[in-house]
Amino acid sequence: MPYPVDSIRAQFPVLVRNSSGDKPLAFLDSTATTQKPECMIEAMDKFYREHYSSVKRGVYRLSEQTTQAYEATRRNVAKFLNAASENEIVFTRGTTESINLVAWSYGRKFFKPGDEILISALEHHANIVPWQLIAEERGATIQVIPVDDNGDLILSEIPRLLKPGITKMLAITHISNSIGTENPIAEIIRTVRELSPETKILIDAAQSAPHLKMDVQALDCDFLAFSGHKMYGPTGIGCLYAKYAILDVMPPWHGGGEMIQKVTFHHTTYAAPPARFEAGTPPIAEVIGLGAALNWIQQIGINEIYQHEMEMLDYALKQLEQVDGLHILGTPAKRGALLSFTLDAAHPHDAAMILDEENIAVRSGHHCAQPVMDRFHVPATIRASFGAYSMPWEIDRLVQGLERVVKIFG
Repeated sequence: MPYPVDSIRAQFPVLVRNSSGDKPLAFLDSTATTQKPECMIEAMDKFYREHYSSVKRGVYRLSEQTTQAYEATRRNVAKFLNAASENEIVFTRGTTESINLVAWSYGRKFFKPGDEILISALEHHANIVPWQLIAEERGATIQVIPVDDNGDLILSEIPRLLKPGITKMLAITHISNSIGTENPIAEIIRTVRELSPETKILIDAAQSAPHLKMDVQALDCDFLAFSGHKMYGPTGIGCLYAKYAILDVMPPWHGGGEMIQKVTFHHTTYAAPPARFEAGTPPIAEVIGLGAALNWIQQIGINEIYQHEMEMLDYALKQLEQVDGLHILGTPAKRGALLSFTLDAAHPHDAAMILDEENIAVRSGHHCAQPVMDRFHVPATIRASFGAYSMPWEIDRLVQGLERVVKIFG
């Protein structure tokens, strides 16, 4: 069966609303955030209109109905990731908060002076800064897996950088948001397990969970984080997966209601995971929206979405060859559904402004990956990225827009 991109695109109100005229919207910024299908919007609207209430705090019917919908999403996430239990899923505000939770809970308890945290040269700031903060507090240091000129990590450096008993955490992105490099995450995890079994492993899956079938048990990672808004869900919601045995020894990060077992003025005992890490009234509507988005992905098929995105990527690589003075950042062995590039004729910000005049949405800047830009000696790039709804004509319009940029600034 051919991929039904026309019917899929028709499910996204923003794309439908901006589809008329001589400059229909070419939305090429799905790496930053995806558009939202009607079913996800309707699920959140239905919650507010039909059974709005808090969760876990009422025995009345509305609260029970809401709690059931809320926890159904947790089970859905566990199934989506093939977690061993729904109790290994913690709801957060997104990938950034998930990583901070691990740093400030696990790291604060277990890191000590002289310990090391291993990250890679491809990381988003969200997988750099939290580790810098906790390292400074605990007296730990950060080591970095270098990247070669192609944009691939130099994996042969891992045995040198990994120190048994000293390297307490490997925190690594699955797919780079700046170059698009898809790291061989299973191979990396096997290497770490062989050389330093006690080292914990966190995967930043913000750019992989929307595209690739994830299996945390097969990967044998300790933590994995992703954001709902990058996978056709709402903003303000994300998930942290962690092995239950690890969650069970981690202290809470935030304090408040629902994360407790018993509170007195002298002492508090804490609830079992995941409740221990979900203080206060949670983002209920956003959790329900995430559940609807996951159902939508599962209905379309994540493998089918990925195959379509790879076809768009291949088409874009061919078409962009037509643009004079265009340089794609990196030539990694395997690339996710995005391209990052520069133009000889114009700064990325200037180019993006001209593209916006043509109703072409791309991202320009350092993409919260300044060390990557420094490594490749560029101040910023233009980034075009693809999703389930992307179509070849959007890439054609991008090429036309870039040719206009070259004509104006060249």
